[in-house]
Amino acid sequence: MNNLKIKKGKLYLVTGGSGFLGIPLCEKILSQGGKVRTIARDEGKLIELKQQFPSIEILTGDISDRFEVKQAMKGVTGVFHLAASKHVGIAEKQVRECIKSNTLGSLYILEESLNTKPEFILGVSTDKAAKVAGVYGATKLLMERLFGQFEAINPETEYRIVRYGNVLYSTGSVLCKWKDLLQQGQEVIVTDGDATRFFWTVDQAVNLIFDCLDNASDFEPYITDMKAMSIDNLLKAMAQKYLPKNKPLKIKYIGLQPGENMHEIITEDGFSSEHADRFTTEEILELI
Repeated sequence: MNNLKIKKGKLYLVTGGSGFLGIPLCEKILSQGGKVRTIARDEGKLIELKQQFPSIEILTGDISDRFEVKQAMKGVTGVFHLAASKHVGIAEKQVRECIKSNTLGSLYILEESLNTKPEFILGVSTDKAAKVAGVYGATKLLMERLFGQFEAINPETEYRIVRYGNVLYSTGSVLCKWKDLLQQGQEVIVTDGDATRFFWTVDQAVNLIFDCLDNASDFEPYITDMKAMSIDNLLKAMAQKYLPKNKPLKIKYIGLQPGENMHEIITEDGFSSEHADRFTTEEILELI
């Protein structure tokens, strides 16, 4: 296995680098002496990223465009592949767009690695690839399998996958919506209060990426122990923290939506959020 630590003065590509996870990842690469190039679709967020970290090279582009992938990967030592369409509900309705971003975009990056041969490509996957219930999980499972195929034919590049649960307050997270509604004393929509989910902080998510570089030996998803919480317990803790004292907690239950599982499974052998260690109320309050 190659030494996959960040090398001082070397250039690293972060796809989706202007996103919730991408920004702290870029910061950590820079703090370790690496240089960063990022490609993302949102020009405004890229400009904000450039203002925050002037040394970062920004490219406006879409990884489902082969030319833009070729341009982005030129001369890079490693690739952190974060760019994705990740909203479960939207993926069920905009199937083509999800496939373009999550599967075709990943394929084009992997194909270009046969030409540029970076030291590594690390892709970010999801627990929803372990028990596929919808479009989003299916596209991520295909991405994982593609990494395995390319590992078999290109020994000059290390192919790595990290598989996550939910990252607290990530873009589009239900926590962001709930927080705003609770602060206003408005009704909160819940699918199923007994459903359980794995949760991570953004710092834990970034650290797992570097743990994977240090410790993984192949493309198989790199996973560590995770704790879970029920949706009802999460909401009760958020209400305790954000709901004005004179306001009642108003909840509307609508049932699980297409593409959702009652309980999340992070590994193929069945490690489930239903049976994982649970966050206490005090721990949830600290996290949120």
